[in-house]
Amino acid sequence: MSEKVLILNDDNFDATIKEGITLVDFWAPWCGPCKIQGPIVDALSDEVANAAKIAKLMVDDAPKTTQKYDVMSIPTLILYKDGEVVKTWTGVHQGNILKSAIEKLS
Repeated sequence: MSEKVLILNDDNFDATIKEGITLVDFWAPWCGPCKIQGPIVDALSDEVANAAKIAKLMVDDAPKTTQKYDVMSIPTLILYKDGEVVKTWTGVHQGNILKSAIEKLS
């Protein structure tokens, strides 16, 4: 995992997404598709480091946040701007799609 990827939990989630652009990967280690999405998100953290924060939230460790955002399937990626949901993706998505969405908000 890239050192630029933030690790979120129920305690630090709201403070992290409150300002700026943040892409959060809701995932779990037992999820097969999450293992595919993970490296894509890691690579993206290097590409958009100046434009957005990239973060991961393990759903098993953050039930309150997972429920708050109605995450029913993983991986789910949610793009926030100043704490508000801008876009949600479910399933595996390529980095160029995610990067394009981030660039539109920058």
